[in-house]
Order: sequence, then C-alpha cells, then structure tokens
Amino acid sequence: MFSSRPSVHPVEAPPLTDVTENHPPRVRMKDIQGMPGTSGGLALRFFQFMFAAAALGVMVSANDFSSVTSFRYLVAAAILQSLWSLSLALLDVYALLVKRSLRNPLVNVLFAIGDGITSTLTFAAACASAGITVLIGNDLNICSQNHCTTFETATAMAFISWFAVSPSFLLNFWSLASR
Repeated sequence: MFSSRPSVHPVEAPPLTDVTENHPPRVRMKDIQGMPGTSGGLALRFFQFMFAAAALGVMVSANDFSSVTSFRYLVAAAILQSLWSLSLALLDVYALLVKRSLRNPLVNVLFAIGDGITSTLTFAAACASAGITVLIGNDLNICSQNHCTTFETATAMAFISWFAVSPSFLLNFWSLASR
C-alpha cells in the first residue's frame, strides 16, 4: 500500500522586530477641564449642587407649592440633582486629593448615564414649572394669591442647574465616544 509519510521541514523564525516601529503606543487623551477628577469638573459639580439646592430651598419656602404637581416634580428633581452632584463632587475632591484619574470606562459610562438622567429630569421639571408659572401669572392673573416670584426664582434656579449639568454630560458622553 501506498501510505503517505509526514515530512518535517524546518521553518526559519521570522526576524525580531521592534513592536513600536509598526504600532506606536496609544496615547491617552488629556484630562480636559470639566471632566470627572479635574478642578473644572469639581467646579461644575459645585455649581450644579448649589443651584439645585437653591431651587429646592426657594420652592419649599412657598407654603402652597405642594398643591401643583409640576412644582412637586421640580422639588423631586432638585433633590435628585442635589444628591447626584454632591456625591460626584465628593468623588472629584477625593480624586484631586489622591491625584487619581477617573478615566475608567465603566465609571465614565456611569457618569454619562447619571448626568443624562438627572439633566433630563431637571430640564423637564423646570419646563413644567415655567409653564405653570406663566399660567398662574399671565393667564389666570392670580399672582396676588400665590407666590409667583418664588415660583419664578425656583424655576430659574432649576434652569441654571440644568445649564451647569449639560457640560458635564456632554464631556462624559464625548469621552465615551472617543474611545
């Protein structure tokens, strides 16, 4: 019978080359001010917290805010925004003190999702409260019986808090997309 026999032929090893010649090492993007773990990020979180807390305090100071659903929604959104911003501000303080970067992909996903949810809730609550404030003040003309300036101030603080959240969300979302 004819049977085939395996034959072994020596193979030369490829020449050793430096890996860095063909593929330069990846360079991480610099930490842009406003991203988590930077002093700009801490400042944004501080302003988010302060304006959300101001909106909450001003709205709660009116004794009849609970009679309108959108004002209760603004209070709930301001509480959530305050807690989220305060917790991330404390995390930023920790990262700055120990000089640690918060560029972990999982952490960035968490920050982006949290900022997206809280900014959407804050914006929706501010818009709803602005609509009711306009209805009470301009259409029904019952500002003398209500706290219109208090409601307007709380709504303005909520909008300013949303303006402070937007850069944080956009920077976190951008850092996710740039990976």
